[in-house]
Amino acid sequence: MQKACGFAACNGCSSPETCTLNQLGIGCKGSVFAVGGDPQVRRRLLEMGFCNGASVEVIRRAPLGDPIEFRLRGYHLSLRDEQAKYIQIVPS
Repeated sequence: MQKACGFAACNGCSSPETCTLNQLGIGCKGSVFAVGGDPQVRRRLLEMGFCNGASVEVIRRAPLGDPIEFRLRGYHLSLRDEQAKYIQIVPS
């Protein structure tokens, strides 16, 4: 599988153009491409700052892999894997 972001820690994505936020490895960065999910989840993610074009970096994962900590718009934010899968990213 081709790695989209070039970091050794990247888990790789199904497509080199976009992948979901929960697929990025520690240290990988990207820009938000789209936010999906049901209307309540989508609105909550947009309110947190996951708007199109926002830069996101994976900081770390909990020991069991969930939740995941991200750097977004100058602050740190943790999301569960279930929530992060609704955010499409263009890795950089």
